[in-house]
Amino acid sequence: MSGNTSTHAHLYVRIHPKDNVLVALTDLSAGASIQFEGHSFILPGPVPAKHKFPLSDLNTGDPVFMYGVLVGRTTRPVPQGGWLHTDNLKNDNTAPVLSGKQTVWNAPDITRWANRTFQGYHRSDGSVGTANYWLVVPLVFCENRNLERMREALLGELGYLPQQPYTALVRQLKAQWNSGTPTEALRQMGMPDAATNDPSISSRLFPYVDGVKFLAHDGGCGCSRQDSDALCGLLAGYITHPNVAGATVLSLGCQHAQFDILQKEINKRSPGFDKPLYCFEQQQFGRGDAFMAAAISATFAGLTQANECRRAPAPLNKLCIGLECGGSDGFSGISANPALGHVSDLVAALGGSIILAEFPELLGVEQDLCDRCTDTTSAQRFLQLMHDYNARAHEAGSGFDMNPSPGNIRDGLITDAIKSAGAAKKGGTSPVTDVLDYPDKVTRPGLNLLCTPGNDVESTTAEVAAGANIVLFTTGLGTPTGNPIAPVVKITTNTTLFEKMPDIHDLNCGTIISGEETIEQAAENILNFVIQAASGEIQVKAVQHGQDDFIAWKRGISL
Repeated sequence: MSGNTSTHAHLYVRIHPKDNVLVALTDLSAGASIQFEGHSFILPGPVPAKHKFPLSDLNTGDPVFMYGVLVGRTTRPVPQGGWLHTDNLKNDNTAPVLSGKQTVWNAPDITRWANRTFQGYHRSDGSVGTANYWLVVPLVFCENRNLERMREALLGELGYLPQQPYTALVRQLKAQWNSGTPTEALRQMGMPDAATNDPSISSRLFPYVDGVKFLAHDGGCGCSRQDSDALCGLLAGYITHPNVAGATVLSLGCQHAQFDILQKEINKRSPGFDKPLYCFEQQQFGRGDAFMAAAISATFAGLTQANECRRAPAPLNKLCIGLECGGSDGFSGISANPALGHVSDLVAALGGSIILAEFPELLGVEQDLCDRCTDTTSAQRFLQLMHDYNARAHEAGSGFDMNPSPGNIRDGLITDAIKSAGAAKKGGTSPVTDVLDYPDKVTRPGLNLLCTPGNDVESTTAEVAAGANIVLFTTGLGTPTGNPIAPVVKITTNTTLFEKMPDIHDLNCGTIISGEETIEQAAENILNFVIQAASGEIQVKAVQHGQDDFIAWKRGISL
């Protein structure tokens, strides 16, 4: 590790000099001797790995500091070395104020990265894609069946249909059952040798098109106009995205989300939009077969145009990186998230764009982010968005303080402020250049704050709509999350998880916990991997598995 972090033989760590607690890096048993910077004591009870214990006795109502910020107060006395958990600690954080000061940033050395490039798809608006997809988009959930029919018609014939490894398992089970194998033995059958899940590029009719993606959703009508308008903005973000060559849009005709609203949102994001865009309205066509034939034929024609695109060198300032975490644990804020923070700072210094989202997981670090805003207007907008979002959550009987999941709590993130302080580490230390509401698009280089939920898929969906052409996703518990059009690089916080679930994770930052790498070394490895993935040289696990997660965020109510 590096920076302010202090460790003791990789058994426990203090993250910031101001902290009055230590984090267990491994399971500590009752009676363990703790020796730390003048503190010497015996643990009164066991403390599991990733959990916290105080350096001195705490009385009821005493503050607990982690990452240098207030993250909670005790609800009863806790002895020196006692295990801090939900039964003795509650969420607390300091209310932010507009100080008017701006944090001075010490940008990292980017000498070794200054002339690096990635191989990307250059679009006419100056953006550069890390992939080349065609989209089929419904304006309303009523068209999802037609979307599925198009998927069935196109993917197999065009060579994009992944092989199904589980089909071989069912075939084997069927053969065993027919031969008289007992039921209990059938239950124990394992996977047979299976072919790769990724169709070969050589089998594609259009080798320079990475795929045809279908954005099924449950919106567009029956919801508030706010939500249907936001859906059009979200879809426009995908249609105008640099990873997309063109799109086919399906509409029923009578829904809230109309073509003209979508076109307005497209023009807002890309005034000179010139990609192929084919729109079809079922109620105007009448017969379904004519409607489908027109949509499929136009899509095929569009694919011939998309196949003319080729990768070419692009500077690293054309990267727009989304930052995400999900299934977080007590190591997230110590290993993987700080590593992403250094990546963020490198990309910001290079002139690229970074997106930090998940506003419920920024509770408690608002002051730091406000002080990093380049102007007062952005700082005020950030605080207002946080306040309004939290107020809506309270109106629904919840609140940001209820964000940690049972899995988070089990693995050491016992208050939202603790979770947030660790989650915010992904954003590094660079200035906040813009604050965006959902589903806005990034227009400025540097660190952008984007208002989204803490829900992994809703937030990742929004980051890509905002322009992220690659997403870095940290996890301590494991997740397969992906996106239809942008590579999602999955990075584990601990080696145990990486070794347990290697099929869905790409990189491991558990090496920071074990002392094998510094945060800076891990970050450089991540950025090298990003360049390879952005160039199409590496296919991330989520893409290999066809993990095309897409969920629109609904703020309003159903009508």
